[in-house]
Amino acid sequence: MEGQTPGGGGLSEKPVPTASGPGLSSLGAVFILLKSALGAGLLNFPWAFHKAGGVAPAFLVELISLVFLISGLVVLGYAASVSGQATYQGVVGGLCGPAIGKLCEACFIINLLMISVAFLRVVGDQLEKLWDFILPSTPPVPQPWYTDQRFTLTLLCVLVILPLSAPREIGFQKYTSILGTLAACYLALVIVAQYYLRPQDLAREPHLESSPSSWTSVFSVFPTICFGFQCHEAAVSIYCSMRHQSLGHWALVSVLSLLACCLVYSLTGVYGFLTFGTDVSADILMSYPGSDGVVIVARVLFAVSIVTAYPIVLFLGRSVMQDFWRRGCGGACGLRALAEPTGPWVRMPLTVLWVTATLAMALFLPDLSEIIGIIGGISSFFIFIFPGLCLICAVSVEPIGPRVKYKRGFGFC
Repeated sequence: MEGQTPGGGGLSEKPVPTASGPGLSSLGAVFILLKSALGAGLLNFPWAFHKAGGVAPAFLVELISLVFLISGLVVLGYAASVSGQATYQGVVGGLCGPAIGKLCEACFIINLLMISVAFLRVVGDQLEKLWDFILPSTPPVPQPWYTDQRFTLTLLCVLVILPLSAPREIGFQKYTSILGTLAACYLALVIVAQYYLRPQDLAREPHLESSPSSWTSVFSVFPTICFGFQCHEAAVSIYCSMRHQSLGHWALVSVLSLLACCLVYSLTGVYGFLTFGTDVSADILMSYPGSDGVVIVARVLFAVSIVTAYPIVLFLGRSVMQDFWRRGCGGACGLRALAEPTGPWVRMPLTVLWVTATLAMALFLPDLSEIIGIIGGISSFFIFIFPGLCLICAVSVEPIGPRVKYKRGFGFC
């Protein structure tokens, strides 16, 4: 990648690109990183606790995973400092070579595209349940045309999601991320309160598993944890937007974000599982009665949470397409406005293209349950494998003779 000198002076020769604005505060970085992780995976955690065989084994797997999740974020901040790149795929390509970089870009854009589709499907389902509550009808009487998911979801994309996704910098999302984080926290509090208050519809005693059925069932929740805690794709962009870009500062931001995320996920998983036991649904909100007003508010606020997470995912996917444009079309364009991929003449069409494509897939794909598992599997690459490769190659960039020779000889880093 441009600007990389293997075996050169390391951190001092590769200043990390910074945002053109005043920079992102530490608190803003915590909220954006937290909101990147708090997404649709929140609904699956009670079901994951059931699949793991109870609270203790699921919580143990979650805590062990948390150590590696935080380590991966810290490694990505260090790798961004060494490489001088401002995007995840740029860091991987700059440190690990063009072949690994292209593999990363392909996995990156497929993963983010599927996450965007999953987000829209979740929002569409919540809107559908909301209309069923507002305008109850009995078959064969159909719902009014304006309650159709194809109309409501399209209107939401045009009026809300597209304007939120238009800004050039990710720092703008710190305001919506605070709102989305509070919405996700409300859902966790509702699940805790419902366990203790025990409304009449939930008065039956749940059947709880005392131990996992097999040791493999404990690790079967690993893709759900990866899907739930996936914020590593946004880590480099957030780090490069920060006002204070020291590694210790970034480590503190990473620890605070994932500990807060772990608290929300654990409360949701534990109390959702204790409320319904083995009868818990994969979507925890589907286990509650549709007429409960508190749950309806939780549905609306969780939809708000997902809507505020979508622009962060789009920003990351758009950065990959902007890199494609810079390499393929930027130099060939005579107009200066089209040569700059972050300018409005390129950025806005790419944003519209992303929203349109994901909306079409969300409306016409029949089922996303299997895709969610695929998303969790691909996310493990960005959480564990690519950061590990970046760490190996980042250490090789330091002025240590034998490692530089090894790197040049084998061509891996």
